[in-house]
Amino acid sequence: MVKTEKIKILIVDDEKQFTEELSGFFQGSDYESFEANTADEGRKILKNNDIDLLILDVRLPGANGLDILKEVKIQYPDMEVIIISAHGDMDTVIKAMRLGAFDYMRKPFRYIDIQIAIERTQKYLLMHRKLKQMEERNSLISKKLEAQIDRQFIGVSPQILEVFDQAIIASKYPDSNVLITGESGTGKENIARIIHYSSSRKDHIFSAVNSSAITETLLESEFFGHKKGSFTGAINDKMGFFESCHQGTLFLDEIADMPFNLQAKILRATEEKVITRVGDTKPIQTDFRIISATNHDIDKRVEKKKFRLDLLHRLNTLHIHMPALRERAEDIKPLLTHFVDVYATKFNKPNVHVSREVFEPLMKYDFPGNVRELRNMAERAVILCKSNVLGINDFPVKGTKSATTDESDNSVNLKINELYLIQKALSKARYNHQAAADALGIHRDALGRKMKKYNIKAAPEE
Repeated sequence: MVKTEKIKILIVDDEKQFTEELSGFFQGSDYESFEANTADEGRKILKNNDIDLLILDVRLPGANGLDILKEVKIQYPDMEVIIISAHGDMDTVIKAMRLGAFDYMRKPFRYIDIQIAIERTQKYLLMHRKLKQMEERNSLISKKLEAQIDRQFIGVSPQILEVFDQAIIASKYPDSNVLITGESGTGKENIARIIHYSSSRKDHIFSAVNSSAITETLLESEFFGHKKGSFTGAINDKMGFFESCHQGTLFLDEIADMPFNLQAKILRATEEKVITRVGDTKPIQTDFRIISATNHDIDKRVEKKKFRLDLLHRLNTLHIHMPALRERAEDIKPLLTHFVDVYATKFNKPNVHVSREVFEPLMKYDFPGNVRELRNMAERAVILCKSNVLGINDFPVKGTKSATTDESDNSVNLKINELYLIQKALSKARYNHQAAADALGIHRDALGRKMKKYNIKAAPEE
């Protein structure tokens, strides 16, 4: 349980015994108290502490409590004030309330009376604090989104700016499904996140699911959930993706690889927004948005009867196509500069930067792995660099051969080329480790050891 911050109370009264006794009453409670016997002492405490509640005597040495009240409500408008006095009359009470006092108490009073008054005030303070926290949270979400776009959505090309405009339009229609197409490694999931966090669903869950990574026997349970005892291994009730994404976004990656027999159930769930857990008969109403993605030509999958046309129509309300990196070569420079900065910071090599000679050859490279491949190249270059300047030899790709051909040429550097070949094989195999190992002509265990050696991630990142 999160510990709640204590309410800070300042007691300003000319009677020292009174402030000490009242402060002692607050000890060991949910309050933190401060004492002052003059207006100047009180001002100093207010200046140096974030006071929530002020208990203020009307009569102070050389000062009028109502004047102090007026001053406090101007300088600290969110602070609550309880006025106390042994000489109060109705005019004083009315003036205090008009100036913004929360309550008025006449001395002598029982401590239980001040406790009750504070509890009434505390409820307001806590409600106000919660509202402020919600406002700050929304502000942080906005800042987080801005940072995410700056970090992951980098580019200056007309193509990528058009994609961003389409994503923002899609975010304004939070009930419309979106299909994102594009080659592997172009950043489809990033676009899905931008749509979600720019929409009215941003305060709820964004769940990314690889449709091809779940075994066919568990697909229905994963999407719809199951009831305890519905099959062997179902030891507890389980909530599926559709249910857990209530009011949020379900991102279905590799949607074209979803088993055909599940597609009809997915279609019905997306149309009716009602699901039933495996082994149960109770329908569950849920509200979710689907953003799906594929690197296949999904129309050809439909022609081959491997994907349902009616499901495609349901998922493809809005369509965004991510262009390949080779189609927007002007984005290579800002992307590479960004990735090098990221990994230079990560690996504690803050002075590393890219030489100008690198960009022109890389802009002629076709980048079959797209942005993911460029990022991997940047990571590899920063890891293996021996100087602060990354040159063309640090990015060994076809068509970027160095003008020098001595033995220091990275074209014959075994370590660099081994790393490059492993990443290329993984990219072409869509991170299927067995297929990548077969392509490299090595055992899968050997591939695993080499991936660990070069700190290559086991799964792709959009």
